[in-house]
Amino acid sequence: MRKSLLLLIYLFVCLSSYSQNDPVNKEKNFHVNVGIKGGFNSSMYFVDKFKIKDVTIHEIQNNYRVGYFGSIFMRINMRRHFIQPEINYTISKSDIQFDKKGSQHPDIEPDYANISSTIRMVELPILYGYNFIKSGPYEMHFFVGPNIKYVWQQKSKLRFNNFDQQGIEEDLYPINISAILGVGVRISRIIFDFRYDIGLYNISKSVTYENINQEGEEEKSNIIFNRRNNILSFSLGFIF
Repeated sequence: MRKSLLLLIYLFVCLSSYSQNDPVNKEKNFHVNVGIKGGFNSSMYFVDKFKIKDVTIHEIQNNYRVGYFGSIFMRINMRRHFIQPEINYTISKSDIQFDKKGSQHPDIEPDYANISSTIRMVELPILYGYNFIKSGPYEMHFFVGPNIKYVWQQKSKLRFNNFDQQGIEEDLYPINISAILGVGVRISRIIFDFRYDIGLYNISKSVTYENINQEGEEEKSNIIFNRRNNILSFSLGFIF
């Protein structure tokens, strides 16, 4: 994995150097840059369906936590337009809190539980951007595009706190897709980037817990927990 990333960076740099020294590309205002960036993010879960046994949870509170990420990218410039493929390593953190009794017992004091997660992902966004301001070393642009995510579950941490059930385990989908919207600013070789990553699909494959059936045998029961992960992020980078 490390050798592949180093080879990819080397190819990016070679392609960038070639395009910037090619007079034909300069005349057509076509060139390629590579860059690195890093920053912080904040996750928010959109819960489509959450049910524990016969209790449906409707009211969920998102408690924001700060995650972070690093990235290498290539920017293929065509006048005011550009295409930007990236490789990102992202750590997103989140915490949600809810009343285990749901809305079925409004006269009883609530009993809160929470789910905290630290999810590590390798992301492959492919973005289209347009510079609506481009003057000398200054640029301002917007960008959109799909983002393919690989969830590294072995390195992720999922905690179910103050649940009545025991032995809770969650299995995440290894591949997920989201959509990115964002704006950015470039001042010479320094870039600032603000983006909103919109989760399109449920990330939770299954949530199970240990249960004793009527025959006294241990079996696995399900918790329905369908959620999409939306991420706000800000980054600072350098483009070569």
